[in-house]
Parts: sequence; structure tokens; C-alpha cells
Amino acid sequence: MKKKRELRDFYVLWSTQSLSQLGSAITAFALTLWLYEKTGSALSTAALRICTYAPYIIMSIFAGAISDRFDKKKTMLVCDLLAALSTIAVFVLYKTGLLNVWHLYLINAISGLMNTVQQPASEVAYAMVTPREHYQRTSGLQSLSRSLVSIGNPVIASAIYGLAGLDAAIAIDLFTFAIAFVTLALFVRIPEVPSEGNEAEGILKLAKEGLLYLKENPLILHVILFMAGVNFVASAFDAVLPAFIIPNPRGGNYVLGIVTSFSGIAMVVGSMLATVMPKPRDRVRVIYLTMLFSLGTENYLLAFSGNPVLWCIGQFLGWVFVPVMSTNQNVIMRNAVPARLLGRVYACRNTLQFFTIPIGLAFGGFMVDELCEPFMRSSSGEKLQFLFGSGKGSGAALMLFILGVVGTVMCLAYGRKLKEYKYSDT
Repeated sequence: MKKKRELRDFYVLWSTQSLSQLGSAITAFALTLWLYEKTGSALSTAALRICTYAPYIIMSIFAGAISDRFDKKKTMLVCDLLAALSTIAVFVLYKTGLLNVWHLYLINAISGLMNTVQQPASEVAYAMVTPREHYQRTSGLQSLSRSLVSIGNPVIASAIYGLAGLDAAIAIDLFTFAIAFVTLALFVRIPEVPSEGNEAEGILKLAKEGLLYLKENPLILHVILFMAGVNFVASAFDAVLPAFIIPNPRGGNYVLGIVTSFSGIAMVVGSMLATVMPKPRDRVRVIYLTMLFSLGTENYLLAFSGNPVLWCIGQFLGWVFVPVMSTNQNVIMRNAVPARLLGRVYACRNTLQFFTIPIGLAFGGFMVDELCEPFMRSSSGEKLQFLFGSGKGSGAALMLFILGVVGTVMCLAYGRKLKEYKYSDT
């Protein structure tokens, strides 16, 4: 009972925010299906996510400093409200028949900007409502909710989009937002972060403090840079996957939803493992080995297979240890970074760790559309059809193999650097 009382605000915040994240993910997946139907281009669908991540990457360092200066609860509420208004704009444009591709790019950029400020504020909020001794448990639960969202949103979005259209997916998103917004506004108390007299300091100076902290703590910095490389490969994979599955004779929109949901199933299993596993002796080694396994299995298995069952197995293997990695990285940061610096350090982490995502998305989409698909249609590509198949989608299979090689080599090379560091909670 004491543990439940200690974590009451965390449970309320976590459950309602997770529900809202599910609604947002359903809309995002439905928009991806709508856009691919409209353009048939891997690069066009990848650009949708690029527009979300670009402001997130560019502004994160400053957003973290802004987050540290203002009330976390009010910051989350304002950002969530503005993001919801952008979703309403999509709904209105769609219902009036005026929705175009460029509208989605612009609105996603606005939503990404709001998430840029909201995310570091929410990270600090979770830390402030969680006793230190429960960090690993709550980090595992956060990974679990992200996993459940990953399972549910592709299948739910595919079904809703197929049966009721894009407007139904958006309506669900807005309903879940309303629940999370009212709960946060009225029923969650977030303690103030202890101040050290820096309220009058400028945003640039506060942002610089986050960068200086990372420079003075090379263990955290090198883990972040390693994960930036992982994110490059993973985001390129995300751009390639629809172009691999949708045109495949054994694929399609619904199969894409099922295959994608297996990454969520894997993350549920991994999150449960992360929640109950004992403290590892070396958290950095856990991060490195889990990512080596992920990138060294999924891409190869999908590249050489035309069987949806094997695609699902590949997704599971590629994602099952991601929550273990995420939990260990979060524990390292929450234990090592002072509370007053959490927002700006998380924001600097976001810029450095996630700047490779839009690059990876653009790289994956470009490689499929402009190089790999044309190559597989050429006389030279015909020689590789016994490995990667023929027709539209075979170039995407070739690209998955390339990503497997890049990911494996990157992990092995950077792993030598990470071996210099060993982290324990003591």
C-alpha cells in the first residue's frame, strides 16, 4: 500500500498520457497509409516523419532550457493543447476535401515543435513524481506503455482506416487527448524542481549548461552518440518497411499493420523483462549488446524472406531488447544528472541522439525510390532476384540488407569505444 501511495501520481500521469499517445499514434499511422495511397512513394511518406522530427531536433536544446524555466505541468498542458489544435486542423481539412500533402507536412512540423518543448518537461515531471528507488521500475513501465502503443496502433489504425476512414482515427485521437488533458490539469500534482538561483539566466546560457554537462560526462555523451548511430539505421528501416510490405503480393496495408504490431509485442516482452530484471553490473554493456543483437537480426531476416510469418519474427527479434536498452539509459541519466539540469540535459540528449532520425528517414526513402528499386529492375539487379525477389518491393528488400550490414558494422566499431566505460548505480 505504501508503494501505491508513493507512486499514485506517477500511475495516474503514466496511464492517461499513454492513452493519449495511443490516440496520436493511431492518427500518425492512418496518415501514413493515406499518404502512401496518394503518392506511392517511400520518400514522401518518410518526409511526413521528417517534418515531425526536424523542429524537434533543431529546437530541442533551447526547448529544454525553456522547460527548466517554467512550470512543468503548465508547459505540458499548453503544448498538448496546441498539438491537439493542429490535429483538429487536419480533421477540418479532410472533411472539407481540402487536405493536401503539404498541409500534413506543415501541421506535422507544428506538432513536432510542440513535442520538442513538451517532451523534456514530461521527462522531468515523471522524475519528480517518482521516488528514486523506483526509477528502474517506472522506467520499465514507461517502456511497457510505449510497447503497448506500438502493438495496438498499427492494427487499430489499419482497421479503423479501412472501415471508417481517416476522420474516425482523428476523432479517437482527440478523445484520448481530452482524457489526458483533464486528468493532468485536475488530478496530478507535480512538485516544483529545486531552484539554484538561475531563473534570470538567458535561454542560451541555460542551453549551454546542458551541453557543458555532457562534455564533462563523457560516459553519458558516448552512449548518446552510439544511440544516434542506432537511430540512423532504425529510422532508415522505418522508411523502407512500407515500401517493402505494401506492394508485396503477400503484403498490403493490413499486413503492414500486423507486422508493425509485432515490434510492439516484442517491446511488451522486453518491458516486462526490464521491469523485473535485477540491476545489471554494467548498464553500458547492456545497452551496447542489446542494440548489436537488434540491428544484427531484423534487417537480414526481412531482406531474405517473402514470408509474412518471418517478417513478424524479424520484427520481434529486432525490438525485444529495445526496452532493456531504454530503461538502462534512463536510469543512468536520472541517477547521474542533477534535478535542476534534467530538462536541458534531456533536451540536449534529444538533439544529439535523435538528429540522425530525419537523416535516416530521408536516406532510406531516397535509396529505395532512386537507387535500389531502379537497380533491381536493371539487368544487373536481375542477378540478385534470387535473393531479394522481383517487382516493386525488391529494391526495398535490397535496402534492408544494406541496413543490416551498416548496423552491424557500426555497433562493432562503436562497441570498442563503449568498452572504456562501465556504469553501476553505486
